[in-house]
Amino acid sequence: MRRVIVTEFVTLDGVMEAPEKWTFPFGNEEAAKFKHDELLESDALLLGRVTYQGFAAAWPSRTDEQGFADRMNSLPKFVVSTTLNQVDWNNSRLIKSNVAEEVARLKQQPGQGILIYGSGQLVDSLMQHGLIDEYRLMVYPLVMGSGKRLFRNAHDTTELSLVESQAFSTGVVVLTYQPAAKKAER
Repeated sequence: MRRVIVTEFVTLDGVMEAPEKWTFPFGNEEAAKFKHDELLESDALLLGRVTYQGFAAAWPSRTDEQGFADRMNSLPKFVVSTTLNQVDWNNSRLIKSNVAEEVARLKQQPGQGILIYGSGQLVDSLMQHGLIDEYRLMVYPLVMGSGKRLFRNAHDTTELSLVESQAFSTGVVVLTYQPAAKKAER
């Protein structure tokens, strides 16, 4: 069974909006290796409309020696949107309805992890349906004060268990959580 893995850049106060504006000063080889390894351990992306549109505008023209861009461009991409009518980025498929059912079906297929980058509304929705298996939060040593926050629409208390932590020399900390019930199943 595949796992759905949420991977997010967040500030200390939970802001996830526009990470391209605040993450770069904290980038280093440790963070790049973490993101590269994470991508190689996955074989699909699950994205909301806003994240998809941003990625689709940027990634097709990118190249790098490490192969990150090639991997991003070649992976199957499942895009959740009620407003898009088509998705043009290589290997993209649109999910317009029955999102929880479609994601549950994807999880039943053989393969590696399914990564969700950004996509706050999608994360909220899948969290309510118990479809997220792991949260990897790269917490940046910043307080933004305002902006879209992760878990902004959580309706019920969800207990998470810390399964791993890693600190980078820049002060960024990666906290890996699983729903408490998922940890018990491992």
